[in-house]
Amino acid sequence: MKPVIVLAGGLGTRLRSVLPDLPKPMAEVAGKPFLWWILCRLELQHATDVYLAVGYKREIIEAYFGRRYGKMNLHYVVEDEPLGTGGAIARAITHIDDDAAYVLNGDTMAIIDLALLDAAADAPDVDLAMAVSLLPDIARYGAVEFDARSHRVIAFHEKGRAGAGFINAGVYLIKRAALARHITADRFSFELDFLVACLPSLTIRAVPGVSQMIDIGVPEDYALAQTYVPEMMGADAW
Repeated sequence: MKPVIVLAGGLGTRLRSVLPDLPKPMAEVAGKPFLWWILCRLELQHATDVYLAVGYKREIIEAYFGRRYGKMNLHYVVEDEPLGTGGAIARAITHIDDDAAYVLNGDTMAIIDLALLDAAADAPDVDLAMAVSLLPDIARYGAVEFDARSHRVIAFHEKGRAGAGFINAGVYLIKRAALARHITADRFSFELDFLVACLPSLTIRAVPGVSQMIDIGVPEDYALAQTYVPEMMGADAW
């Protein structure tokens, strides 16, 4: 299985009212750090090497998890200063001896078979496979528009549109060459400076295979996660 990058450097600023001073992926969910649940899910999908892009209070993450989780090797890629989501991915991928890597957000859990991303990115002209989730109301999120037949992403729309639609689920399979071809800066936003800005010259394939999803970035969803995340994982997590 291809290596996995988990963006685990979030500060959790919007959770300060309900969360101690911790990296956001270490927010406790049903008695375990949220990152524990993400790693549990990755182990169920037979991941072998996980690269944790860490920064803020990284010592808390390293002390808790160490260098192994189950059968997986954990590697720490450190940001001495904030690099943005794109910079964190670009730095992590330099530590990986593979032409592509999965990327997950450390504050979001999306239930999807990663093999679907492999299949979507199999064609040599595809730069990136991106999991998308269908929601009844996308007003809080930006929407992803893609061709119904080819699943090629044709537009990203800003927050505010009401009604049903697909959103970016924050799970990707990224080819190293695509990043190298488009990005030269050390610090950048993966979502804005790469996905949106470079879309005209990228081939991004949407993968609408997400069955459940939660983002713990706001207090309301963090509260919901206490019961929803264990339900998402089911008995396999225990």
